[in-house]
Amino acid sequence: MNAWDELVERCARRRREKIGPLSEDAYAELVLAVREDPASFVDDPTEAALLVLAQALDAYRASCRNDDLLDDAAFEAERRRRMSALRAESERAAQMAERSLDARLLALLAQDLDPDPLLGGLIELEREFGPGARPEGDAWEDVFYRPRLRLRAAVARACLDGARFKMAASASASLVDVAPRDQLGARRTFALALARLEDEKGFDALDARFDRRGDAWSHLARVILLFKLDRMSAARRALRGYEGLCEGGAYALLRPTYVEPYLPDRPETVPGSFEESMLAVREAEPIIADVPDFIGWCQGFDWLVASAERFARGRDLDW
Repeated sequence: MNAWDELVERCARRRREKIGPLSEDAYAELVLAVREDPASFVDDPTEAALLVLAQALDAYRASCRNDDLLDDAAFEAERRRRMSALRAESERAAQMAERSLDARLLALLAQDLDPDPLLGGLIELEREFGPGARPEGDAWEDVFYRPRLRLRAAVARACLDGARFKMAASASASLVDVAPRDQLGARRTFALALARLEDEKGFDALDARFDRRGDAWSHLARVILLFKLDRMSAARRALRGYEGLCEGGAYALLRPTYVEPYLPDRPETVPGSFEESMLAVREAEPIIADVPDFIGWCQGFDWLVASAERFARGRDLDW
């Protein structure tokens, strides 16, 4: 979530509504003015709450920068501190604007709950706020509707995390339908859910829908799908493709590492990067745990293990 950009857009749109129609050039100048000093244009409780969230998320992300220097005990203490601080600020924002869905969502996510209670809380939020008036066209284009899309994406991921794979697929499909350019990456959750459900037809249709633009999620999902279908030669070729196309993909798969919770949504990553590989493996963990022979099968390929070790040595990572 780029809270600052959304704050600027929301404030600029509200100001335009107040002052009346503007030419494209005049509106562009207004946006620049708002971007220069967003706080001075905040005149609505929901935007005031979003300003608090933007500042809180900046503080949270800044606090993560030195994690590599901490031992396990210090890291856990620092993690608890920053999650508590983010939750407190999110709750303060929610008190400023009762209808700030983003504030309520962040406050819930910052509790770092297990999948079942988290999903229960997310569904309660959906019931409380309702579907809202769906915008025409791509719903993402309406900045005021985006909180509902973020909530639905969180529901899909929580379903996947809690091994509710049909629910994860359904929630992801609903997002792709209303926001077809998929700025929240629902297709990634969808691909993993379809792989676990052994829905090859659905997986292929999803892949085609997005012009077969592969990423770490789709490459890994294809390996899992073919493995579960017992098409081992094809699964081996897919694993080769995953290893070759995803930087550090072999290491991420064989040595999964801790990933910070998504607050509130999946962080942006460089396509094909190690960070993308880590996120994909993290999200696939419930599926991998449900297919106990999968990792053992992967470890049986010397070339995959060698690739993981080379990457570890090159990055000075544990092996």
